[in-house]
Amino acid sequence: MSIKKKLAMSIATGALAVSMIGGGTYAYFNDVEVNNSSFTAGTLDINVAGNDAANAIIDVSNLKPGDIMTRSFKLNNTGSLDVSKVLLTSNYSVTDTNLNNAGADFGEHIKVQFVINNDKRTEVVHETTLKNLSQADVTDRDLLGWLLGGENGGLKAGTTDNLTVMFEFVDNGADQNVFQGDSLKLEWTFDAKQTAGSLR
Repeated sequence: MSIKKKLAMSIATGALAVSMIGGGTYAYFNDVEVNNSSFTAGTLDINVAGNDAANAIIDVSNLKPGDIMTRSFKLNNTGSLDVSKVLLTSNYSVTDTNLNNAGADFGEHIKVQFVINNDKRTEVVHETTLKNLSQADVTDRDLLGWLLGGENGGLKAGTTDNLTVMFEFVDNGADQNVFQGDSLKLEWTFDAKQTAGSLR
């Protein structure tokens, strides 16, 4: 066999070997597993249940100086997350039948006392007037912060706190005739805040 033929055969053999290496298949063990993960956000959901049919915390008429009204309401955590604090925003509007209250504010004469959590403690833990409460800084409006200086764990998911509040039309011993026939509409907004994030 001539050198040319031998050389051509060697090249052909090498090419065949390369093609077998590149295009050939190998048998080996294999195991494939698919894992599906998910993230679902929890829910913050509170509601307030008052005593009357309209679910109001208080609805009273024919007030006179010196009257005291005690009302209870439930703060329900119906969400899936614990609540660390509940910020109370208080707003009110006055309808003045005399059209001239001489600068007097009916809300300044209504004292509000929070007698917190009948199931935990029965004493006044926060006292102010409706006027001052409506002007309070956010750090001074945490309902849970008024309870024992802040409850451990806050308001846990699926639990309820029973709260009691007392309103008093303060008799200041002076002429309060400017308030005769006046009415005050009170709006309280409860803003639940989550607890701090944790390692999960």
